[in-house]
Amino acid sequence: MPLPIRTDACALDFLSLGALIHRLDPGSIPFRKGRTFDIHVSGGEYNVAANLADCFGLRTGVATAMVNYPIGDLVQGRVREMGVTPFYKHFEHDGVRGPNIATVYSDRGHGVRAPVVFYNRANEAAAQLKPGDFDWKKIMVGGCKWFHSGGIFASLSETTSELIIDGMKAAKAQGAIVSFDLNYRAKLWKSVGGDKRAVEVLRRIVSHVDCLIGNEEDMQKGLGVKGPDVTKTTESKLDTDVFFGMIDNTVKEFPNIKLVATTLREVHSTNRHDWAAVLWYEGKKYASPTAHLDVIDRIGGGDGFASGTIFGLMSGREPQQALNLGWAHGALLTTYHGDTTMATLAEVEAFAGGGGARVQR
Repeated sequence: MPLPIRTDACALDFLSLGALIHRLDPGSIPFRKGRTFDIHVSGGEYNVAANLADCFGLRTGVATAMVNYPIGDLVQGRVREMGVTPFYKHFEHDGVRGPNIATVYSDRGHGVRAPVVFYNRANEAAAQLKPGDFDWKKIMVGGCKWFHSGGIFASLSETTSELIIDGMKAAKAQGAIVSFDLNYRAKLWKSVGGDKRAVEVLRRIVSHVDCLIGNEEDMQKGLGVKGPDVTKTTESKLDTDVFFGMIDNTVKEFPNIKLVATTLREVHSTNRHDWAAVLWYEGKKYASPTAHLDVIDRIGGGDGFASGTIFGLMSGREPQQALNLGWAHGALLTTYHGDTTMATLAEVEAFAGGGGARVQR
């Protein structure tokens, strides 16, 4: 049975729930030697909404925390630029300690030197969000086709995971598809109880989900699903059998899941990756082509994949076509600075259809 995606006119095609952050990026220079930084506005959940609006032309929204201070002004401006409708819970900054919009620090690495990511999420406004902060009926009053959240937001506090479930129930009540990106981040979960806490929280959330996005590590460490040791396996990172085995184990434990999708990435160096993706949809298995990527900035590639795949499904494409759109968009996103898209739909479709990098005249 295909996903029952609403085909009527809705005010929102897609609504995400998550934290907005600003990322400071010194480029290929190690952060400890940085002198100047690019500022990217991002968020694992928000990025999908931004990509779907800017590249794919959908009507999208984001429910999130906003702080009334200059960083908040900067973030709001970028959200407007991407064409996403915001639904903010506002917090007042005390001028000294917060609450804050989180800062992510991430250099890009180069060659044999890996990128390094670390956080300052102290007194983060988004971590204070809780059930009751959003009037879901009012937000979705004109209809909503798809609701999305992720594991990064779930890790921020005890109340954010409850808010995710609250939003999912409201979305399901009015006919929306519900998706969740596991996005397991060891550093974030370590600060709030580690793998045991992650499994407890994420399994509760995933029991409400139609579509799951996550790689092998996400499923093992985030959901506690048995599989090969991801830290010791000598198998190719592009071995689809390993991933489909993990997916089979996952859907046995969560029969509510109708779709699982993930990217496959073999990292030869920071700037040279092999890139593919797989999709499990109602028991059938699909695999993308493999692309050899020259990477500028890998951050956001997975969100690019998710948004392209979701667009394909929402626009009525066959599962293989939807997967290829996600694969193509995620690949293109690694060729831009920053976490969100700069691609056009025509570029994504051309690459998904086998187009190359010849100059366009």
